[in-house]
Amino acid sequence: MRKVLGLFASGLLVLALTACGGGAQQSAAIPENKIVVGVTSGLHEEILEKVKEVAAKDGLEVELKAFSDFQMPNIALVEKEIDANSYQTIPFLESYKKEKNADLTQVGQTVLNPMGVYSNKIKSLDELKEGDKIGLPSDPTNSVRALLVFQSAGLIKLKDGVGDDATVLDIAENPKKLEFIELDAAQIAKQLDDLTAAAINTSYAIKNNLNPGKDAIFLEQKDSKHHNVIVVRTENKDDAAVQKLVKAYQSDEVKKFVEEHFEGSVIPVW
Repeated sequence: MRKVLGLFASGLLVLALTACGGGAQQSAAIPENKIVVGVTSGLHEEILEKVKEVAAKDGLEVELKAFSDFQMPNIALVEKEIDANSYQTIPFLESYKKEKNADLTQVGQTVLNPMGVYSNKIKSLDELKEGDKIGLPSDPTNSVRALLVFQSAGLIKLKDGVGDDATVLDIAENPKKLEFIELDAAQIAKQLDDLTAAAINTSYAIKNNLNPGKDAIFLEQKDSKHHNVIVVRTENKDDAAVQKLVKAYQSDEVKKFVEEHFEGSVIPVW
């Protein structure tokens, strides 16, 4: 009987060790010579195409996967469908991590895509009339970013101390009694004709043939904290492929490409 119990205990030990081994395999490093990077379609995809060229010289193959909204690149990263993503600001990342309890880490700064206010009806914010409809993104991070842009432009004043948790309900002063309408960030540019003006993320502006440097009637200030970053799963932050990706992105070749191709509408921050 003791022999049988001993064998049974040994079997449990083997199963436990096997289970531990299986967990370790799930945390494997990204292959050193290839990395799959998620981006939102538009300017981030264009920049990563250049990064891909530079990385190839260092022996790193970069495979791109483009997404049409702001949520999927993080979901795909958490679910290990991609190895990294490059499209989001630090506040957006922190908000996602808190909401989803996601173990993600930023590993390098990239560019500032200044949010702009655009209009098909007016040429200046001074032309706004009482009750005009103003669009802004509906997701929390970009909504508060738009509100800060409106405040910087002198259109509104937010309640003291609301910080990064501000919503349209936190508008303390709205002299022109503007009507703020929250819309899906990817669709705002397509609905400009139904609005007097709207705050639009640079990636979606460019995708809809709007040049921030030329077409925006107001641009987010350069001291904005909403820089974009490269993000990976925390377990992979020190992997060789990740370091090569950051090095390629923060190269002089990519910086020159961004400055010339986007004509100052996208600003390198490294």
